[in-house]
Amino acid sequence: MPNSPTDTLASHPTTPAIDPVRGWRWAPAWILAYVGLWPAPGYAEGILVLGALVAIAKLVASRFRGGGELLSHQAWALTSVLFFAYWLPEAVSAFDAIDPARALREAAVDLRYLPFLWLAAAAVANDRGRRITFGGLAIILGIWTIDALLQALTGTSPLFFGIDSIKHAISGHGMCSAEEMAGLDRLSGVLGPCNLKLGIVIASLSPFALYAAGKRFGRIGWLVAAAAVGVVVVLAGSRASWITYALVLVLSGWRVLGWKKLLGVFAFGAVMLAVLTAASPNVRDRITRTAHVLAADQEGVDMALSGRTRIWGAALCMGGHHPVNGIGARGFREAFPGCDPEHGEVAQWGDGPALHAHQIVLEIFSETGGFGLLLWLAGTALAWRAWRFADAAARESARPAMLALVVTVFPLNTHLAFYSTFWGGLTLLLAALYAGSLLAGRATEPPAA
Repeated sequence: MPNSPTDTLASHPTTPAIDPVRGWRWAPAWILAYVGLWPAPGYAEGILVLGALVAIAKLVASRFRGGGELLSHQAWALTSVLFFAYWLPEAVSAFDAIDPARALREAAVDLRYLPFLWLAAAAVANDRGRRITFGGLAIILGIWTIDALLQALTGTSPLFFGIDSIKHAISGHGMCSAEEMAGLDRLSGVLGPCNLKLGIVIASLSPFALYAAGKRFGRIGWLVAAAAVGVVVVLAGSRASWITYALVLVLSGWRVLGWKKLLGVFAFGAVMLAVLTAASPNVRDRITRTAHVLAADQEGVDMALSGRTRIWGAALCMGGHHPVNGIGARGFREAFPGCDPEHGEVAQWGDGPALHAHQIVLEIFSETGGFGLLLWLAGTALAWRAWRFADAAARESARPAMLALVVTVFPLNTHLAFYSTFWGGLTLLLAALYAGSLLAGRATEPPAA
């Protein structure tokens, strides 16, 4: 029996069977199209909005009946709770934000995520949907990894070259400016030199690829996939992605290899990092910069962190001045000059204010205040509670999504902006895939007539 009434989020003895025939069989393809179009952000956003509208239209047409055939009641609840843990702080922060118009607009626009998250959760609510969605994500990641390795060998990403050529043919100009193309200092892959997020995206989604490789090809498959993805993550240049991927290796590898063999993997990884440091000026620069953290003074630490201690000081200042509901989501840029602890001095990142806090806890505290922190912690607690009370089969079904979500929001790291369109959409998608796969109906599919 559940320990408390709230355990119904995780225990579901009366959950109805999830019928893939009457359910949204097209949902996995929609989710994969959204992820596959990330290199073209405008089209990906169009897919997201259209998917949200279609989901709402189908629910309205059915008068919101038959929802148990799409998702278990617990999955509906957890998906919605995780969305509101993200959205309510954003909405409340808009009331007295430093830029109220922008904050209100961001909160209103982000409502589109809720029906899309229902769609994403429904995509993995049965065995067929999970197989297509998780397998499709692994294939997309595998293609992007191979493309990035080809860029490392030849200097050109075949996928981005194709996308850029199509863009030229349609509009007369490419995806990126000439300055961005010429100033490329790291592996950019399919996302291109004007969207240098390849490393962190690959690292966050890597659990899907490693899980699929391990399930299909055993230890050898996991090791080959881990090595290929690891090379791309290192060459992509983001040290935050290095930490994220190290977490993936630890949380995924110990179940496949055991602790002793996993230590051997990290020893091999250290050797490969040394080789890549010698071969790549970009990697060498980041290793050298990281070594400044050993300096005894604040300047050395700030240099190692690319000026982030200055940004974090400003974030604490913002949260301290607006402790209840923060300065407003996406208001960091406007508030930074007034809280800059080194105002007037040239920053490590160059000219202009910092755009966001670069750290999830400080972003939430500075932009949405204590209220935001409480809501995010409540969402985290409910997500953990659902995992804790789920059975072994449910945990195994949700493991790739769980790992991806955990490493993406891991607080002891630096981060992209969680209230931005791209990273917020990625994080919420992982939350929906986690809730939908963990709390899916355990019953078997109905027999054919």
